[in-house]
Amino acid sequence: MTTGGRVRFFAAGRALRHRNFRLFFFGQLISVTGTWMQSLALAWLIGELVGWGNQGVVYLGLVGATQFLPVMVLGLFGGIVADVWPKRKTVIATQIAAGLLALALGGLDYFHVIAVWHVFVLAFLLGLVNAVDMPARQSFVVEMVGTDDVANAVALNSAVFNGARIVGPAIGGALILLFGTALCFIFNGLSYGAVVIGLLAMRSQELRPADRLAMPRSVAAIRKGLGEGLRYVWRTPVVLLAIGVIGFVSTFGMNFNVILPVMAAGVLNVGPAGAGVLYASMGAGALTAALSVAMLQRPRLRILVGGGMVLGLAEFVLAATSSYPVALAAVYFAGLGAIATAISANSLIQITVPGALRGRVMSVYTTVFAGSTPIGNGLTGGVGGLWGTPAALVMNGALAFGSSAVAAVAVLRGRVPWAGGGRNAAPTESTPAAAPMASTLREID
Repeated sequence: MTTGGRVRFFAAGRALRHRNFRLFFFGQLISVTGTWMQSLALAWLIGELVGWGNQGVVYLGLVGATQFLPVMVLGLFGGIVADVWPKRKTVIATQIAAGLLALALGGLDYFHVIAVWHVFVLAFLLGLVNAVDMPARQSFVVEMVGTDDVANAVALNSAVFNGARIVGPAIGGALILLFGTALCFIFNGLSYGAVVIGLLAMRSQELRPADRLAMPRSVAAIRKGLGEGLRYVWRTPVVLLAIGVIGFVSTFGMNFNVILPVMAAGVLNVGPAGAGVLYASMGAGALTAALSVAMLQRPRLRILVGGGMVLGLAEFVLAATSSYPVALAAVYFAGLGAIATAISANSLIQITVPGALRGRVMSVYTTVFAGSTPIGNGLTGGVGGLWGTPAALVMNGALAFGSSAVAAVAVLRGRVPWAGGGRNAAPTESTPAAAPMASTLREID
């Protein structure tokens, strides 16, 4: 039993056998810590600029909507960029741009000239960067590790993201108490350098680049390229289900973090340090999910749909409590459910999609996953502003739970064939579901 446990533990890190992925992994570890520091600091800065209470919820929702609106509008075009340009060079450029924007925010805050409109402008510019960065970075993972280890690499990336969610807000909360918010933004800007250094140090000969899409030179060619990715999603049941579930879960369930700073300041009365611990508890749950999924040999549909249900139930509990310990437990399970769903959806798509389509299909995933945030943030902020945070949490929890339950019924009735488990079989590049796309890809290339 012990030996088997060790085998599973080491299997959880099998993607780290690849040198290029190790460089990316540790660069991300530093960078994402800075990202979570900035996330808490930005929420606290908005609260200080506009005041706490329902108005703070509205502004936090609007800032989130502003940041992710470009992803929703331009994310699919970012997928074309990811399939046309070399992914490593693309990610280097986007990481540098994101770092400069964080430093600009930190500079404005440090010199006490920051205004609300600055936050909105910089959030929008970051959204433009993310519209290209997200599909390129997501589809670059398989080039570092190959298809055999891509599901594990996705889980490890999520473990980094959510491990940093524990550390980053805790550090950020302490820094805000001691020095204010500016230092968090500056550290985040500098932390992007770790990713850039890792990308530059990679060995090109060890990468596994997919065939690149020819540069589209007309509106018709762009439309054709977009259509390829969208048709593949529509014709591949497991991909369509994964994107559908993540759409509802990310639009509604995952936006409860908009409410956490307001709950910390008002309902729970625990201040910035307490808010940091709330984020850390959410990150602990997410990290638990990421490491557990990483130990699996393959992604599983039941984890995809079960995670959304856990998230919805946790939000019901959070809506009903004014107890800090209960809130900590609720956000732990919310983080666990949310990331179990997100990792499973990402991995299912990565192992199903042909390489030459991966950037465009992943752009559909990232557009739905991150681009739905403007809708979710806007609705969460609006409902929270009108009727209070409990009403917003109940709405989000009901939609996350309900959509996952519908997906579970579809899986149980055998309407989503996938090879990952028993009678369900996922289409691969050689199966009929992907075959019609192959001839079209050759025409494009």
